[in-house]
Formats: sequence, C-alpha cells, structure tokens
Amino acid sequence: KYFEILFQSNVTLQIIWNTLTLSVLNLVFGFPAPIIIAIALNEVRKSWLKRWIQTIIYLPHFLSWVIVAGIVLTLFSIEGGTINKLLAQWGMEPVPFLYRTDSWVAIFIGSGMWKEMGFGAIIYLAALSGIDPSLYESAGMDGAGKLRQIWHITLPGIRPTIILLLILGMGRLMEVGFDQVYNLQNQTVLEKAEVISTYVYKVG
Repeated sequence: KYFEILFQSNVTLQIIWNTLTLSVLNLVFGFPAPIIIAIALNEVRKSWLKRWIQTIIYLPHFLSWVIVAGIVLTLFSIEGGTINKLLAQWGMEPVPFLYRTDSWVAIFIGSGMWKEMGFGAIIYLAALSGIDPSLYESAGMDGAGKLRQIWHITLPGIRPTIILLLILGMGRLMEVGFDQVYNLQNQTVLEKAEVISTYVYKVG
C-alpha cells in the first residue's frame, strides 16, 4: 500500500534523483578531502604545529548538525549574514546564498566536508604510519621530490585503505543523511534539497 502511494506521487522520481545527486557529489568532493588532509599533515614536521592543526580540524566532527547549520546560517543568511555584511561594506548587493539551488548545493557539500574531513583523516593517518620511512629516504637519495614521493610511495602505501573506504562510501549512496539536509533546507530550494529521508519524515 505505502509503496504504491510512494511511487504514484509526482515528486518521487525527483526526490530519488536529489538523493542520488547529493550523495554522488558528497562522494566526489568529500571522499578525497580526508586523504589530502592526512597527506598534508603527514608532511608537517613540527609536532606542536601538527597537533594544533589536528585539534582544529577534528573539532567540527563533534558538533551536532543543529550547531553546524546555525554557523552556516550565521555566515550565509541574506539578512545579517557575515558574508553579506562584508559584501554590503564593499558596496555590493546581498546574495541569497541559501535560496539559490546551485549555491545551496555548494554550501551543503562544503559544510559536510568541513564537518567530517578532519575525523576521516584519522584513518588515513593510521594507514600512513604503517609505511616504512626508509622508502622515503631511498627515494630522496634517488632524487625524488616531495610530490614524487607522495605519488609513488604514500598513495600506493594507503591504496588498500582508500579502496576499502571507497567501497563503503559507495554502499551509502542512497543515504544522504537526515540531520544535515533537514537543518539546511528551506522551501525555496526544495526542488533540489528534498531527499528520501526528509520526505518520508514530513509525509509520515
């Protein structure tokens, strides 16, 4: 009965498409971010600086989406938003970032990356610790620069971890999540922001 109700609805295909689109964009842009962060942190030689950066980028993971959405609204809202205040000071018109579908999607992806990339980097840092340091020494003696060492030693060394997490990430393609979407969406962008989880919640 309820499957019939769902698939007889005019918006069902659009909602499934929105879910897939946001999930794929999250995977395309969000998946490489922890890898890049982990490799960059691995190259930091000063331990105090490394610890400080790690703490800063890990913190957002422990914030709820209600708090993160509040931060996003504070930054991007059309009335009183920090960015629009800066634009007004420069003599520019306010931009409705959260009420345009293209900018909303960009903010959605960006906020998800900011919240989770630091915590995701922990797994890759653990994998990086298993690479033999003598490989880097040998590569350096052979004249390989940092980029070549990353390409030929670091990335192959963490390839099994990357493949495993990519497979797990692809298994969650239909799971955009509820909290992030629900807290960031508004009536103006529902054509792109309504996903399966939020639709089921509202209808149910």
